[in-house]
Amino acid sequence: MHPAIWIILLVVCLGLGFGGGYLIFTNIAKKDADGALNKARKIIEDANKEAEEVVEEAKSKAKKAIFEAEEKGQDRVKQLKDEAKREILESKQEAEKEFKEKKIELANQENRLNQREHNIDRRDSVLLSKENALEEKQEALHKKQLAQEEEFRNKEKEINTKFEEIAKRNEEIDKELTRVGQLSLEDARTEILKRVEDKMTQEVTAYMKQREEEAKENSEVMAKNILGLAIDKFSQEVISERTVSAVSLPSDEMKGRIIGREGRNIRSLEQMLGVDIIIDDTPEVITVSCFDPIRRETARLALEYLIKDGRIQPGRIEEVVEKAKNDVQKSVHEAGINAAFKLGLPRINKELLDIIGRLKYRTSYGQNVLDHSIQVAYLTGIMASELGLDVNLAKRAGLLHDVGKAVDFEMEGSHVEIGVRLAKKYGEDEVVINSIESHHGDVEATSVIAHLVSAADTLSAARPGARSETLENYIKRIEDLEKICKSYDGVSSSYAMQSGREVRVLVVPEKISDNDAYKLARDIKEQIENEMTYPGQIKVSVVREVRATEIAK
Repeated sequence: MHPAIWIILLVVCLGLGFGGGYLIFTNIAKKDADGALNKARKIIEDANKEAEEVVEEAKSKAKKAIFEAEEKGQDRVKQLKDEAKREILESKQEAEKEFKEKKIELANQENRLNQREHNIDRRDSVLLSKENALEEKQEALHKKQLAQEEEFRNKEKEINTKFEEIAKRNEEIDKELTRVGQLSLEDARTEILKRVEDKMTQEVTAYMKQREEEAKENSEVMAKNILGLAIDKFSQEVISERTVSAVSLPSDEMKGRIIGREGRNIRSLEQMLGVDIIIDDTPEVITVSCFDPIRRETARLALEYLIKDGRIQPGRIEEVVEKAKNDVQKSVHEAGINAAFKLGLPRINKELLDIIGRLKYRTSYGQNVLDHSIQVAYLTGIMASELGLDVNLAKRAGLLHDVGKAVDFEMEGSHVEIGVRLAKKYGEDEVVINSIESHHGDVEATSVIAHLVSAADTLSAARPGARSETLENYIKRIEDLEKICKSYDGVSSSYAMQSGREVRVLVVPEKISDNDAYKLARDIKEQIENEMTYPGQIKVSVVREVRATEIAK
């Protein structure tokens, strides 16, 4: 057969095969699609049924859960209400307890305030009674003075009246002598005037002596009253200070750190501060020794800063020393300003205020010189007020009387000489300058205020406990005082009293007369002044007692 025919047959077969296959595939696909569609419908129906069942089940569970939640919520609300009621009750009880405690505390405070008010009222009443007593004394003195003045005027009138009577009698005597005697009128008058003059001279002398004694007695009484009033008005605590500064250490290990390697730290400190630092066996203490109180205080502060900081080395030491110097200078300036403010003294030179503030670190026999100067200023001001003098000038003189002690370690001369130079340098009043140079008797006082400063200085220094001295010096001074008194012939015994401020000398009456007793007191006083050194004043009392004894049998 022809190949073309084969090809045609092949093509026809292929076409028939493709057509039959398509029909078969179409029928099969249609059957599969109908089966899948039916299966899908069934699945959807099953799913709808299951969904309805799940929804119903969920609704029932939800209803059940809501019911249980409502029951639990009611129980929780009830529980919360109970807890809230309990907390409110506890808060209320606690508040009531706190209120009772506050009430008790307020009652205690009220009792303390009432007690304090009662003490203040009692103190006011005591002060008022003292003030009334002093006013009564002053009024009595004033009345006595007025009475004495009135008596003096009356006596003067009596004397003038006597002079007039004598003049009349002289005229009568002149006439009588002229008539009777052989004397001329001029001779008779001369004789009578001479007799009258002699008699009147004796009377006037006696009267003047009496007035002088009364004036001395009154002046002594007034002086005692003024001093007593000043001391009563000014009452301040006595403060004693030590002249060696001690610095406490947290442990003995700190001593080694302060000394440093090969002693470089302690050498740096002593070189920068100009003090001696003494480290001995005393546990947890080092001592700073220096004649200058400012340098000693600076060293004490610097050591405290270094101990607190813990870094002890030459570089840090230099910073701390500079800080301590600034702190001390600030303290000095504030002390000067506070002293002037306490006394109400205006217009004091700033540099002079700094010098006054340096007295805060200066002591004399253990007494702080700044406190002593303020005391003297107060006492001088009170006494000046009683005498009608310038109170501010008196306070100024009292405050500056020992100002030389602030720099007596740095300048040549005694503290009196240095104080006078400083007062002149800063333009102080002549009364202040004289008060400074006369308060130890170096020169004569030229004003009443200078005398008041000297008296106030003695009062402040002689107050019990104001000044201290070592036991050995005190015993030696008492022994020397009694030894001087016993060295005189006719002295039976002598006793030093009031810490050596008074000595009583008992004499043998057969050897020492009354006049000799006055001379003996003066001689002992002069020997004490020439041979002894002592603070304040020493009163010498010579006692001569005569006893006449008879025995009745």
